[in-house]
Formats: sequence, structure tokens, C-alpha cells
Amino acid sequence: MDAFAPIPPEWTNKAIHAYEFCCPSCKSSSLEAEKVWINRRSPVLTEEHRRKWQEFYNCHCGSVWWAWSSDRPPTDLLKQTDSNTQ
Repeated sequence: MDAFAPIPPEWTNKAIHAYEFCCPSCKSSSLEAEKVWINRRSPVLTEEHRRKWQEFYNCHCGSVWWAWSSDRPPTDLLKQTDSNTQ
């Protein structure tokens, strides 16, 4: 599964908009999704002239949801990487 494929996978057709950046059904994070697709072909410009994309997630619970890339919470992965190198 290519998250950046130009053509949306069939499973994205049943996606619902998640207003919090997690699965609306089971509250799992995007990191727990089984499949991911990012709609990079149709960016939207924000009021600050920044681009945002729809990110689609196929959750392990069977729900399919999408959210705006600009709504993604800050990551702590950088902190984990930094602590692993020390």
C-alpha cells in the first residue's frame, strides 16, 4: 500500500471525517491504522497560505476515517529518537 499513490484506494470511499485526530469509533491514534492514504493531489490552502491535505486511515477496528493534515497533533517521535542516541 503506497500512502502517496496518485489514485485513492477503494477503501477511502467509506471514510468519515474525524474531528479529533483519532479513530471516531475506538479512539485509536493514526499510528495504529492498518492502511494510510494521503490525498496529495488536492491540497487546500489555509488562511495563512499553508497547504493541508486529507489523510485517510483504515483503522484496525474496521472504521475508515479522514482528517486534515493540519489537525495532526505534535509528535513525540523526535524525543524518542533523541533519547535513543544518547
